[in-house]
Amino acid sequence: MEILSDSKLLVKLPTGLSGFDLIAEGGLPKGRTALVSGTSGSAKTVFACQFLAEGILMAGEHGVFITFEESPSDIRKNMRGFGWDIKQWETEGKWVFVDASPSIEQETVIVGEYDLGALLVRIEYAVKLIGAKRVSMDSLGSLLSQLPDTPTMRQELLRIGAALKKMGVTSVMTGERTEEYGGISRYGLEEFVADNVIILRNVLDEEKRRRTIEILKFRGTPHQKGEFPFAIIPGQGIVVIPLSAIELKQRSSSFRVTSGIEELDQMCGGGFFRDSILLVSGATGTGKTLMVTHFLQGGCMNHERCLIFAFEESREQLFRNAIGWGVDFEKLEKDGLLKVVCKYPEVTSLENHMIDMRAAIEEFKPKRIAVDSLSALERVSTKKGFREFVIGLTSFIKHQEVIGLFTSTTPSLMGGVSVTEAHISTITDSIILLRYVEIYGEMRRGLTVLKMRGSTHNKEIREFLIDKNGMHIGKPFRNVTGILSGRPYYSEVNELDRMGDMLKDI
Repeated sequence: MEILSDSKLLVKLPTGLSGFDLIAEGGLPKGRTALVSGTSGSAKTVFACQFLAEGILMAGEHGVFITFEESPSDIRKNMRGFGWDIKQWETEGKWVFVDASPSIEQETVIVGEYDLGALLVRIEYAVKLIGAKRVSMDSLGSLLSQLPDTPTMRQELLRIGAALKKMGVTSVMTGERTEEYGGISRYGLEEFVADNVIILRNVLDEEKRRRTIEILKFRGTPHQKGEFPFAIIPGQGIVVIPLSAIELKQRSSSFRVTSGIEELDQMCGGGFFRDSILLVSGATGTGKTLMVTHFLQGGCMNHERCLIFAFEESREQLFRNAIGWGVDFEKLEKDGLLKVVCKYPEVTSLENHMIDMRAAIEEFKPKRIAVDSLSALERVSTKKGFREFVIGLTSFIKHQEVIGLFTSTTPSLMGGVSVTEAHISTITDSIILLRYVEIYGEMRRGLTVLKMRGSTHNKEIREFLIDKNGMHIGKPFRNVTGILSGRPYYSEVNELDRMGDMLKDI
């Protein structure tokens, strides 16, 4: 379906690339040429092929692919992993190659001026042959390298653009860059000739790769500004994650659900709100995964479907630990109430993790989601990429109107604010802190509800114990200061009070 741009001057053609049409505010301007520029490995050819593939699959629009580098056979093979059967489309008259790639057997010798007239005739014939609406050219660098000088390059590019516009097609031309944040194109003129410019980046930052897409220029029509992360997914192609499309329009519920721990429900004023985002922060061994286990068990006991993404422990470890606390994850999975997804953070990029997690949520449709832990995912991304991931994931979960629980590991044994906590704390609805408390040479554990939006809550720091039945929250620490800062101090005067409490328990 064609979309009229906000300017009311240009009609936009939806590309079909997941997420791209959101940042393009409708798609590519119809009947114009877009330059897709990027360094080696930035997914230019994938973009060009997907533009045609989505046209065939989504709108029944046929396409012509002009290749100046790879042979058509190589392109067919390379694109099969995305589920695009180009050979079948060729047989059905939906896709046509115009092969201008160099022949290995023959030496190319240019005599006199190079003329693109014959090539344009071939392109026009292919467009008319199948009634093509979309054209992709890959890549301009190989074409321009055959031209003698810059004025000729500019003249021929203008000629190609005019010819494509006359044919009435919407086209994509790929171009090369030598630097991620340097010149827009190799020859420095492609971007001035094209109506629209899109930049693909594959940046190495802090030893981590991060792919982004930016619409630099759309002539005569608006678009979203800035860089947006994207991933290349088998079976799908390019998937853009448009954070600018996130809107604060999710509904808010006053209905409460259990945390799985009765005492914690009481501290939180009756439980957690159904559509809230919770953060459980603590040092290693303080009981974060145990709290996740109680959270999932509480949901399953109420016949709510629960989904956990585990990035630190294997299925076997999770199941063994849960059994040790009296929870049978294997049975809950067999009953269809629980789905466990375990994946090592380093196996893929954070953008790919995001897309896989969203797909799992949409498929399983849980009422509760747990991520254990965010700190593990932080290892595979830059600070900016991680914050974008957290914002995108929490927003998606909120729009599903389900409750989400995230765990975060603090940097020191006695507490302190982690980088992860700093990124997510402002967008969570509730924060629960788990801390070690050292008193008279004994390590004890404490819990407090630091924040709970929209509800009163108990602000005490309470001691809790862990045994074979899980977590048991007890009485608050009395006259102990400095617990959250990691420097607890127990007053000698208060020793009598402590002894009195012990006698009461007896």
